[in-house]
Amino acid sequence: MELFQAKDHYILQSGESALWCSRKDGSLQTRAATDLLLAWNPICLGLVEGIIGKVQLHTDLPWWLLLIRQKSLIGKLPGGHEIYKVTKIAVIPLSNTEPQDLELELCKKHHFGIHKPEKITQSPDDSKFLMKTLTQIKSNVSAPNKKKVKESKEKEKLERRLLEELFKMFMDSDSFYYSWTYDLTNSVQRQSSGEKSQLPLWQRVDDRFFWNKYMIEDLINIKDPQGSSWILPVIQGFVQIEELVVNYNESSDDEKSSPETPPQEPPTCVDDVHPRFMVALISRRSRHRAGMRYKRRGVDKSGHVANYVETEQLIHVHCHTLSFVQTRGSVPVFWSQVGYRYNPRPRLDKVEKETSQYFCSHFHQELSIYKKQVLINLVDQAGREKIIGDAYLKQVLLFNNPSLTYVSFDFHEHCRGMKFENVQTLTDAICDIIMDLKWCWLV
Repeated sequence: MELFQAKDHYILQSGESALWCSRKDGSLQTRAATDLLLAWNPICLGLVEGIIGKVQLHTDLPWWLLLIRQKSLIGKLPGGHEIYKVTKIAVIPLSNTEPQDLELELCKKHHFGIHKPEKITQSPDDSKFLMKTLTQIKSNVSAPNKKKVKESKEKEKLERRLLEELFKMFMDSDSFYYSWTYDLTNSVQRQSSGEKSQLPLWQRVDDRFFWNKYMIEDLINIKDPQGSSWILPVIQGFVQIEELVVNYNESSDDEKSSPETPPQEPPTCVDDVHPRFMVALISRRSRHRAGMRYKRRGVDKSGHVANYVETEQLIHVHCHTLSFVQTRGSVPVFWSQVGYRYNPRPRLDKVEKETSQYFCSHFHQELSIYKKQVLINLVDQAGREKIIGDAYLKQVLLFNNPSLTYVSFDFHEHCRGMKFENVQTLTDAICDIIMDLKWCWLV
């Protein structure tokens, strides 16, 4: 899609539709692409991949428009759905301020044969004159104006720091993904219900994982059918898609491991004997109660727990798709860690009776979605974390729901010294429970 700069708007154009973003108040409006002719001297700035939304990180600063500047293809899911990762973004202030060099890919339609102008270098005499002029201007600034200049510099410094954090979040974390055709927020099982299959993609999403919902809320509230094509649901998390080949070999495992056995060449063709299959992992982080580790802990009064993630494993082979889902989150009681030193001591912020209502609220939500759950408590069973583990167990006993199975495993004690293979102790102990878990199978 093309991005245009006009006197009072930034305009995104894709096909026969255009999105107008006001530089005065940050409002968004969908219009016909032909309305571009009505804009005051529109200039094409280049191409973008999509709109994330708009955000105002401080009341003293303007609204910023967040655009996807560059993407990378992660892979394709069954049905040919392409999944992309956001690799670079562009941030444009919705104000009269001129945008900096956005480094957008140039639009061949409007930039054919155009080159960026060369920088004009100043002579030493020009530099001396400029410095002299600036010195004279500074000396003539009154005390009140000096205060305004200082405030302006502080504001610029704040804006620069916030922008750096914004770029770091989207471009350094490698954790934002999207698809124009596939619902990354919902598991295969939730998608298979078909209740919302005729709705636009953004109206089919799981609200918990629609990461940029707040940023794109203006378009959602317009309730304009044309606006649906501009609403792109983005998830934060992780996506990996791999295609593998099953190479059935009649030789025994002992023969395979023998040094005298020559290595087997991979099959040159893929057929019923050597089928190709796809494996994918999709982790979705909830937009509710997200935050930095140690700074965001426990449950809130809406029943949301800190840094909640749903992870789905997909296997697709011979037109069959299998899906298995796990979730993780902070211990659902009111607790926190205060201080900046490494691993600050946890503390309980509410007593048992005050916590019960919100603990129940959390698991009522969970059971309404997942039906049965096995709770694996990984906190230390001794030392500073014991207070959190004990509070968790008490709440499970008070809740007393047959759809919950509680298992405690002191991860740090068993896997001390990077011996993660000792998790096998846990999986062996709960083997019967694992075999009883369900998964989704679509044909």
